[in-house]
Amino acid sequence: MATVLQKHYTDTVIPELMKKFGYSNPHQVPAIKKIVINSGFNATADKNHIAYVNQDIAKIAGQNPVTTKAKLSISNFKLREEQPIGCKVTLRGAAMYDFLIRLINVALPAIRDFRGVPTRFDGKGNYTLGVSDHTIFPEISAEGTNATLGMDICINTSANTDEEGRELLALFGVPFRKTSAEVEAAEAAAAAANA
Repeated sequence: MATVLQKHYTDTVIPELMKKFGYSNPHQVPAIKKIVINSGFNATADKNHIAYVNQDIAKIAGQNPVTTKAKLSISNFKLREEQPIGCKVTLRGAAMYDFLIRLINVALPAIRDFRGVPTRFDGKGNYTLGVSDHTIFPEISAEGTNATLGMDICINTSANTDEEGRELLALFGVPFRKTSAEVEAAEAAAAAANA
C-alpha cells in the first residue's frame, strides 16, 4: 500500500524537480533511498541502559535496532573490542516514509523555539540531522524516561548535488532554516504585495 508521502513524491515532487532541474526522464529525479537512525552510548554503560536505549529507538523507528560494537580496543576511552557502543536502525520503503511523516509533522514542531533545521549537506545530496532529546517523538513519554537520548537521523538520497538534495527534502516538507538573504527576499515580497 502506497503511503501519503510516496503518492506525494509521484504526483508532486517528480514533476516539480523535472521542471526545476530539466530532467528528461522521471528516473533521473532524485529519491530518498533510506533513513538511518543511530544513537551511541558510553562504553561503560550498564546492560539496563543499553536495553533502555534499544527499546526507545525501537519505539521511535517501529523496528528493532542493531547493537553496534567497537572494532578496536582503545585504552584511553576504556573501550574493549566487541563492546556495545550504540545502536542503529535502517528504514526503507513504507516504514521510511511513515517515519519521515512523523518527524516532519509531529517531532520537529515539538522542539522548543523551533526555527527550522540547518541546511548543511554532505556534498553528495545526503542530509544528517542531530536530535538532542528523543522525547520530541510522541511514542516516548517524558514521564517514564530515565535519561534523554541523542540521535543522528541520516537521510540518504540518490541526488548528485546538495542543491538537488535540499530541493527534494524541501518538497517533502522538511522545514529548513531560512538564510538571511531568503528572509530579506520574503520581507521585500510581502512589502511589495502590501504596497
